[in-house]
Amino acid sequence: MSNMRKWLVLSVLYILSACNTVPLTGRKQINLIPGSQINSMSFDNYRQVLKESRLSTNREWTNWVKSAGNKIKTSVETYLRKEKQANILKDFDWEFNLLKDDDMVNAWCMPGGKVAFYTGIMPVCQNEAGVAVVMGHEVAHAIARHGNERMSQALVQQLGGVALAIAIRDKPVETQALFMASYGAVSALGAILPFSRLHESEADRLGLIFMAMAGYDPREAPEFWQRMSAQGGNQPPEFLSTHPNHSTRIRNLNKWMPQALRYYNQN
Repeated sequence: MSNMRKWLVLSVLYILSACNTVPLTGRKQINLIPGSQINSMSFDNYRQVLKESRLSTNREWTNWVKSAGNKIKTSVETYLRKEKQANILKDFDWEFNLLKDDDMVNAWCMPGGKVAFYTGIMPVCQNEAGVAVVMGHEVAHAIARHGNERMSQALVQQLGGVALAIAIRDKPVETQALFMASYGAVSALGAILPFSRLHESEADRLGLIFMAMAGYDPREAPEFWQRMSAQGGNQPPEFLSTHPNHSTRIRNLNKWMPQALRYYNQN
């Protein structure tokens, strides 16, 4: 067998061995990066964000973030253990912080369970249930390993999938740049952008169920997005956006509501 054919065979075997299934949705995905490595990069970046930011001194809002985070974390961990998918949680180190920035109407979660909310989103949340809507969505990104999937796509495109171990070992600068690009606010038009929209919709669906598992009424989710829509501002056309527009989001949440309510009523 020629070296080229050997390389192709190894590439296929390597990618097949990295195939995973997203909890609840059952979607197949490729995660080429060991969780320990992507989480290590995540934790380093999270510490840097905390170092460069100020924690909110609003005790009520901070308590909402930490309470919703811990309740959802506990419920998700229980569910994954029951479904024999607890391996997803390996190398996780959960953390929930509220950062002081009244102009930033946003929240995010890095791989490994590192969550940050900004004070700008708290008036839209209004209460702990509203926080749980956002928290469920952000935790879902980590549980579904969206960051790993997105970075794996970038590695395959730019460095070659089979060369991943070498890339991480011998090209730390390039690998770190890909990590940051995977979490950047702007994505180039191309193969990765549609997957980002897919990730957002998948996180909406999982997040709705996760908040319900934790005892929060999932019917709060469409109301939260109604309030977010009322904030105004021009949304980009949906085909250019990594996020579904508000009307699409609300329609999908209502479509998934019966399943979420079954989990909620079990509580």
